[in-house]
Amino acid sequence: MSSAPEGSPGRPAAGVDGGSWLVLVDLQRIFGEPGSDWFTPRFAEAVAGAARLRPAFGQRVALTRFLAPEKPAGAWIPYYQDWPFALDPANRALYDLVPDIPPLDARLIDRPTFGKWSAETRAALDDPREIVLAGVSTDCCVISTALAAADDGVRVRVVADACAGLSDVDHQRALDVMALYAPLISITSVDEILAERATIG
Repeated sequence: MSSAPEGSPGRPAAGVDGGSWLVLVDLQRIFGEPGSDWFTPRFAEAVAGAARLRPAFGQRVALTRFLAPEKPAGAWIPYYQDWPFALDPANRALYDLVPDIPPLDARLIDRPTFGKWSAETRAALDDPREIVLAGVSTDCCVISTALAAADDGVRVRVVADACAGLSDVDHQRALDVMALYAPLISITSVDEILAERATIG
């Protein structure tokens, strides 16, 4: 019995994994509010792209949050000496997800590290073969997550126009670095992912 041709209703187009997960990295108030010391320019654009992607993945969506530790250790001690506001309990609400990205039925992944990929993350996402990655910042938490997941044998697709960096230059530099890891990591767009998801029957 012959299989359906690529792109037909019975078979996804090349590169599409119907079981892939959308992982939205750190779409939190602390990175999105202009008054925050960690404000990320173009954050609103990343959120808009993430909001467009989310419905296409149904329940296979994970939301991550960067959370400062109660007591930093090691190299994190001088890091938080540079950013004391991040440890102030009065600023705890800044770690909330922005209203445009509510938790709903997504898997929630909280970590006190830039990278959000770990053995626990893999287990929480049911041992995925592929993740579609978006969020902030491209040049910090996104790239840290992408490289760790790729090293762990997971195919990573970074949605460039649903990410934002600390500057346009830093955003592009991070994308260029991640592109060097092809085929473990590939760079894509919101429109491309949505078009592919539409072929999954």
